[in-house]
Amino acid sequence: MFPVELRGTRAQTLMWAHEHEVGAAALQQLRDISQLKWVYGVRVMPDVHLGKGATVGSVIAMRDAVAPAAVGVDIGCGMEAVLTSLTASDLPDNLHSLRSRIEAALPVGFAAHREPVDVNRLNAEVFGQRAAGTTMRAGWERFWKAFDSLDPIVRPRESKAHNQMGTLGGGNHFQELCVDTEDRVWILLHSGSRNIGNEIAQRHMAVARTLPHNQDLPHRDLSVFLSDTPEMDAYRRDLTWAQEYAARNRAVILALVCRAVRDEFDGLAVHFDEPISCHHNYVAEEVIDGIPMLVTRKGAVRAGAGDLALIPGSMGTRSYVVRGKGNPASFQSASHGAGRRMSRNAAKKQFTVADLVAQTEGVESRKDAGVIDEIPAAYKDIDQVIAAQSDLVDVVATLRQVLCVKG
Repeated sequence: MFPVELRGTRAQTLMWAHEHEVGAAALQQLRDISQLKWVYGVRVMPDVHLGKGATVGSVIAMRDAVAPAAVGVDIGCGMEAVLTSLTASDLPDNLHSLRSRIEAALPVGFAAHREPVDVNRLNAEVFGQRAAGTTMRAGWERFWKAFDSLDPIVRPRESKAHNQMGTLGGGNHFQELCVDTEDRVWILLHSGSRNIGNEIAQRHMAVARTLPHNQDLPHRDLSVFLSDTPEMDAYRRDLTWAQEYAARNRAVILALVCRAVRDEFDGLAVHFDEPISCHHNYVAEEVIDGIPMLVTRKGAVRAGAGDLALIPGSMGTRSYVVRGKGNPASFQSASHGAGRRMSRNAAKKQFTVADLVAQTEGVESRKDAGVIDEIPAAYKDIDQVIAAQSDLVDVVATLRQVLCVKG
C-alpha cells in the first residue's frame, strides 16, 4: 500500500512508487533535496523520474525558501482540456484534414505567429459572451504592462513573447482530440511558458547559485532563494508572471484549436463546455500541518478536495480527467502524467519508425523519426500510474486519443 517512506532522508519523504521502479539517480536527487534545512517534507508521485536539479514528479514544501530547480525551467507548464458537443459518430474515418487544419492554426516546435494573436477577437469568435468573464481571457492589458517590471535580461524578448503566445512548443508538448467512454469528444493540450519562461528560470537559477547560503549544498542546482530578500522578491515577481503567461498561452491555444474544430465541422454548430486548466510546474503558498509553506510542484498537480485536474498518458494510450480527494499525506497532490521510463536518447536508439507506427495505430499523428523519442513505450504505463494514486484522485473521465499534434 502507498505511500512508502524513502530511507536515507532528513525531511520526511513519502512515495507513491516503489524504490525499484524509480532508479538510483532519481532516488539520490530526492535524498539530496530532503537534506536542505529549509525543506519540511517531500512527496513523490508515481510518475517520478530524473530531472534537472530536482526530480520530476516531486512535491516539496519549504519554510521561507524556494528552490527554482524544484519548479523547473518551463515555469507554469500544464494542461488544458474542454469537452465539446461532438460525439464519436460525428468524426470522419480519416482525421488527416482536421490535423492539417489545426497544424496550420497552431505553431509548433520553435515556430511562432507572424503577428500577435488578436485574443479578444479570437475569444469572442469561439466562446462568445462567456469570453469576457472567463478566467485567463481578460486582463490582457494589465498582463502585458507587467512585462516592464521583469528582470532586465528578458525585457528585449517582449516581441518574441507576444508572437509565441498561443504556440505549442516541442518535446512532450502536444494537442489532442480524444474520445471518452461515453463517446464524447474532448480537446486536450499540454504546453507551458515557452521560451520566455525558460529564460526567466535560467536567469534566476544562475543568480541563486551565487548566493552565500548556497555554497555548501549537496548539489548547486538545488540553490534556493530565501524569503524577505531582494533575490526572492525578484524571483517570485518573475515566476508569477511566467505562470500566468503559461496559463494564458494554453487558453489561446485552446481557442485556436476550438476555432479550427468548429470550422472543420461547420455544419454541426459545435459548442464547448468550460475549460479545465491546471499547472504542473509551479509554486504556491499553502498551509501544511498548520504551517505556512511555499510548495513547489514539479511534474505534479494540486489535488485538493474537488479540484479537477488532467493526467495525460503518452500518444497512443489514454489520458484521465480526475478529481482530487484532498489527501493531506500527499500535500494534496497527484501525478502530472505517465512519466518517462527512459531518456529521449535511449528511446531513439531502441525504437524505429515502424515501432512508432505500430504503437500509435488508430491515432492520426506524425509517424516519423522526429517524434520517436515520444513513442508510448518510452513512458510508464498510465493505467498503473493512475492505480497507484487511487487514494489521491477519483477518475472522472477516461480519454483515448484519436488525433495528436506534436512539435
